[in-house]
Amino acid sequence: MTLSDNPIGASYLYLLEPEIRFLEAAVEHLIPTDELGPGARDAGVVVYIDRQLAGTWGVHGRQYRGGPWLEGTPQQGYQSRFTPQEVYRIAIREIDQHCKAAFDRPFAQLAGDGQLALLEQLEKDEIALPSLSSKFFFDMLWRNTEEGYFADPLYGGNRDKVGWKLLGFPGVPSGQYRELLTSSEPYHAEPVSVLDIQTGKVPVDAEGFPKHVVTKPNSNKES
Repeated sequence: MTLSDNPIGASYLYLLEPEIRFLEAAVEHLIPTDELGPGARDAGVVVYIDRQLAGTWGVHGRQYRGGPWLEGTPQQGYQSRFTPQEVYRIAIREIDQHCKAAFDRPFAQLAGDGQLALLEQLEKDEIALPSLSSKFFFDMLWRNTEEGYFADPLYGGNRDKVGWKLLGFPGVPSGQYRELLTSSEPYHAEPVSVLDIQTGKVPVDAEGFPKHVVTKPNSNKES
């Protein structure tokens, strides 16, 4: 994926090229490409992360940031003095510094098994980064990777709706889908995203609900 190759046709807004390379390698280990379909890298998860970092969430625009900065409990939620933008920038830089010191190359240039081993160390908080907990960064990266793989493609990830196809999720419901919510009969349809509706890729009915293409055996009708 090039720096401008993403689902909504715009360049990256926050991430720098070394950070993109780091994340492309990392997220592909978290959700790898396999016989079930494309992994996180090809699904555009790094684009999703970039969009979130460039927006309100990335700067914690709606969060109290005045301190004091004390060690919190899991029930107290986010406690770091750093914004998500800062967490990603600082952590990636310090992880790359660790890799250069230990292996003479940045994370993105390590062999695949070396990358996986290092991610496992981050998850277990076994690498002491100077500025923040390695597990704190790993947990944020893992959560954002899941979000990017399964969120509406409107947000930059889930390219070609690969996450929804993996789960059999139809996306934005059609009128018929709403009527079948209490039914035990499986509902199979090509998934529809908000982006599909906004761009006119999928037609809508008189009530504004998308028309699903049902994919039952021997059936190709719209509903």
